[in-house]
Amino acid sequence: MTRTSLPLKDTPRAYGRVTRILHWSIAALILWQFTTMILKNGLGWSPRDSAVVGSHGMVGTAVFGLIVLRVLWALINRGNRPDHGAGLIGIAAKAGHGLLYLVMLIVPLAALSRAFGSERPFGPFGFELFPAREEPIAWMVAFGDAVHGELGWVLGLLILGHIAMVAVHEGMWRDGTLAKMAGRRALAKG
Repeated sequence: MTRTSLPLKDTPRAYGRVTRILHWSIAALILWQFTTMILKNGLGWSPRDSAVVGSHGMVGTAVFGLIVLRVLWALINRGNRPDHGAGLIGIAAKAGHGLLYLVMLIVPLAALSRAFGSERPFGPFGFELFPAREEPIAWMVAFGDAVHGELGWVLGLLILGHIAMVAVHEGMWRDGTLAKMAGRRALAKG
């Protein structure tokens, strides 16, 4: 088998290095986020008791930045990316990815809205992003409270659906979809 170097940008056969780094970094950080919330909600750990749980805001802010970069990179590469397929399956794949991107943007945006509208300062990286305010901006806090957690669990279900579809592609259809994001087979075949 010939080893082909992975390009930076996406190609019709495979996702490039930048897309893969963004994809797997976001996946790992979102897994961390779910872990922190399971520890908090399931085991009762608090941010004061655990640095792991306390990292949720900082990691969430980083996730938001990476997701924005991922969306911009996807737009830059939109003509070069691997095709999702034709017909109903292709439409469903595009819709599923679109919904996944949308929810991945809204979840941290809702948390940032809540932090911005709160009377508490927000400084997840050791420097203040949003200063303390005398009066909270009620609608921003309410939006964050109403949307962030609930849509976070919806995001979890969408991610499970995404993983299930990869399993279908690999196990039933054997079309090499996983190789486009995780392996080199797609490059070697082309």
